[in-house]
Amino acid sequence: SLFNSSVISLSIYSASLYYETLMLLPNLCPDICVTSDVFLLSMVFSNPANGTRRAQIRQTWANLTDVKGLLVLTLFVLGTSDSNDIQANVIVESHQHKDIIQGKFNDSDGNLILKMKLMLEWVVTFCPFARFIIKSDEDMFVNYKSLVEYLLGLKRHPDDLYIGRVIHQEMPDRNAQSKDFIPLSQYSEKYYPDYCSGAAFVISQDVARKIFVASIETNLAVPYAMFIGICAKKAGVVPTHSSRFSGEKHIRYNRCCYSFMFTSAQMQLEELPTIWNEAREGKACSLLETYSGLVSCKLAIFPTW
Repeated sequence: SLFNSSVISLSIYSASLYYETLMLLPNLCPDICVTSDVFLLSMVFSNPANGTRRAQIRQTWANLTDVKGLLVLTLFVLGTSDSNDIQANVIVESHQHKDIIQGKFNDSDGNLILKMKLMLEWVVTFCPFARFIIKSDEDMFVNYKSLVEYLLGLKRHPDDLYIGRVIHQEMPDRNAQSKDFIPLSQYSEKYYPDYCSGAAFVISQDVARKIFVASIETNLAVPYAMFIGICAKKAGVVPTHSSRFSGEKHIRYNRCCYSFMFTSAQMQLEELPTIWNEAREGKACSLLETYSGLVSCKLAIFPTW
């Protein structure tokens, strides 16, 4: 078949509990995580059709693989496409870059929970020693330098970490006419548990394992970010809020703001090279520039700073 020409169909015992032969494992080096001490594993949710965006990410913020001597590894998580041409392009891309993990399900909003389960299973199975995992969307800018420095500076032992832009007391959509309708039979609580915006969040390896185990026994048709929050609550994990994650908001570019932020969403492709080049130069911000940049950040993500 088309898949077998480039990928190995992989069925893992844990996966069979809730979905069938989930993973199509691409041409990744089998020891990519075992032989490397990965500090930050970056899992970027991408659509199979968006090869140009993946190429731009590789050339910009994902081009940074070492921060303070610590390894940062970026991989892309995809579902499948109905288009044979798109799938053929993904196969070529996978052979060339060896950084694509593809699930055996259609890449759609309705399958985002499967995509999240794929990510978690891959992490705990193939990259069990990665210290931290960041999940992000492909339309984002992620500041690895700022994020790694933050993670290194954690005062407490860096376990039990689930950090991002926390959403409080989100109510399920009870409007039967809405595409996001959640019937009481599916989820009966008044509020979802606190959860991190699905656009980007960081978890420690132990939390990845806990949420993965909880996800096996959790079958809810809710938005995937809420699904992670529900699994985290089951596992006894409490989310931590950080305003340095933009959530789904786009932060207008300011060099000194971006040097502080971890993420910005809804990025246009043409923005990334300029931002990346300035980030690479690492020009220091003066006190005035820092103050101005932080004010710019704060205004951009008000009122949840």
